[in-house]
Amino acid sequence: MSFAVIQTGGKQYKVKAGEIIKIEKLENSKPETKVEFKEILAYGDEKNIELGLPTISGAKVEADLLKNSKNRTILIFKKRRRKNSRRKNGHRQRFSLIRINKIFSKDGKVISEAEKINKDIIKVETEKKEVSK
Repeated sequence: MSFAVIQTGGKQYKVKAGEIIKIEKLENSKPETKVEFKEILAYGDEKNIELGLPTISGAKVEADLLKNSKNRTILIFKKRRRKNSRRKNGHRQRFSLIRINKIFSKDGKVISEAEKINKDIIKVETEKKEVSK
């Protein structure tokens, strides 16, 4: 199984074709559009691997943007004892849900490709995840 290590939003992710991952929100992006990641740090399979210094020029990963949303609320509560001082704050981190379609090598060949699936199946899967949370 081929994989790639991409960098986006200040973080690194090991991805495989067909995988659905949650990343930092991509700015100026609408759901159901194609996204390309050009900052590829490494790619390969079980037998051989190609590493970049720091990135591999020419390699890229194509993905579909499924949706943009927010995580659950995280409460930040600060209290200073014996001073009658307290502060309560909340934060909801924004994220993008993407599905990896293709992984390209530095010479443009397709290393790994995801299976074709219906858009209806993706919508049902994301709805199930939201309900279970």
